[in-house]
Amino acid sequence: MDREQVVAAAAALVPPPGGRFLLGIAGAPGAGKSTLAVRVVATLCERLGPNAAAYVPMDGFHLSNAQLDRLGLASRKGSAPSFDVWGYVALLRRLRAAVPGEPVYVPDYDRTLHDPVAARHLVAPETRLIVTEGNYLAAGAAGGPGWSEVREQLDALWFLAVPDAVRDARLLARQRAGGLDAAAARAWVDTNDDPNGELVKAHVGPDVRVVTVDADDSTSARG
Repeated sequence: MDREQVVAAAAALVPPPGGRFLLGIAGAPGAGKSTLAVRVVATLCERLGPNAAAYVPMDGFHLSNAQLDRLGLASRKGSAPSFDVWGYVALLRRLRAAVPGEPVYVPDYDRTLHDPVAARHLVAPETRLIVTEGNYLAAGAAGGPGWSEVREQLDALWFLAVPDAVRDARLLARQRAGGLDAAAARAWVDTNDDPNGELVKAHVGPDVRVVTVDADDSTSARG
């Protein structure tokens, strides 16, 4: 699919004014989920109005480095247990409730700070399409407690499928940009990102739409 086809597929999900639809985009690390979600939201807001769609990243629910150290999960940052999944579920439920007049502020993950930050994104009361993305949206019970509840809050779920070689190059570049040398970046991808990706890819159910994006149309290493 090219960008326009993906946007058109998302636009078809936008309900009439007063309604709200939650679209999830899952995928293995390095698939480009965040880039795709941000592009879709920006294009829909240009065409349908400034608050027609909103971006809600699962990565805002990374546990802080302090909490990862406390739990002994620093070397598994990005794995399913390293997220505040119940906080994410609570946010999705709140977004689904769509209380009139109530804006919802959404956290994000900052790759410069290497920690989550509060209230970077805003979902306006009139927002009709929520686009949320993250590795484990399709994992269900295989991801551990809470991830099945995440799936229950989504009206539709897409899986962004990208060749492993493309993801590997992006992941290595991400770790190098984060300050690791070549050997450390390779070790992190092999021992952390790759196992996380295999878990994600192994649990794509029949209710999930698999989406592929043209190679020159999804170039980020963020998602």
